Amino acid sequence: MDCNQIITGIYQEVKASSPDGKVADYIPELAKVDPDKFAVAITTTKGESYAIGDVDEKFSIQSISKVFLLSMAFSAQGEELWKRVGVEPSGNPFNSIVQLEYEKGKPRNPLINAGAHVLCDVLLTELEDPYEAFLDFVRKLSGNRSIEFNEKVAKSEKISGFRNASLINMMKSYGNIENHVDAVLDFYFHICSIEMTCKQLAKAFLPFASLDQPFDYADVTLTRSQIKRINAIMLTCGFYDESGEFAFEVGLPGKSGVGGGIVAIHPNQYSVATWSPRINEKGNSVFGMRALEMLTTKTENSIF
Repeated sequence: MDCNQIITGIYQEVKASSPDGKVADYIPELAKVDPDKFAVAITTTKGESYAIGDVDEKFSIQSISKVFLLSMAFSAQGEELWKRVGVEPSGNPFNSIVQLEYEKGKPRNPLINAGAHVLCDVLLTELEDPYEAFLDFVRKLSGNRSIEFNEKVAKSEKISGFRNASLINMMKSYGNIENHVDAVLDFYFHICSIEMTCKQLAKAFLPFASLDQPFDYADVTLTRSQIKRINAIMLTCGFYDESGEFAFEVGLPGKSGVGGGIVAIHPNQYSVATWSPRINEKGNSVFGMRALEMLTTKTENSIF
């Protein structure tokens, strides 16, 4: 397929469509982002790259970082990890406290907020310096040493992070958080604040698509079976309570973030990243969802 022609056509068609949704203004620092930014980048397992739009501009990847977090925790603990967090779709908002109480402090999956809190707790216990280890892992995946946390975004999330604090405190009451609540919160806000470009994201997720290549980056080692499980979790849980819709319309494993980014992978073919800050009520980028649905429709190629 002619990737360049396809993504150019998709970019132009989506860019010309109605700009529905709004930026995630409940995080003060994200409210300042230009809502009209838009980018699409693809990296193939054959080493080809295609990109259009604001692909070199860094943005807060937010919950996309949970896939990196999951990879590190799964590498560190293996099957033991699933004793503390489940693998089922939530069917509820990503920050639901009702579901967490009903299930006695065990998050439904690793890609909702409570699940990521448990992963942060795991790494705080397992690693001497989880902040530096996390950055090192993402830098190695993307091949870029310039990737950093955005301290302003992390601070902004902390100021407005009451729901996250309530989730962690509830899990602490059930014995599913080992470290101090404030320490888990601070690490979580930092991993969500990490900034990357669409090009960097597409490259960073390519190892999840390259199933025939060894996965060994910055002391994070995953087997092919473990990568398949992470991809399965992305397919069923990567878009909160819109995950079924994404699987239905797009048909690729992926992960979204309220900063407007979306990453998806086609096993053994490519990884694709989009960025458009306007998100819908479920927390997913409106233009990103449209672009990826068009990609698998025009190529007639999804995992199904």
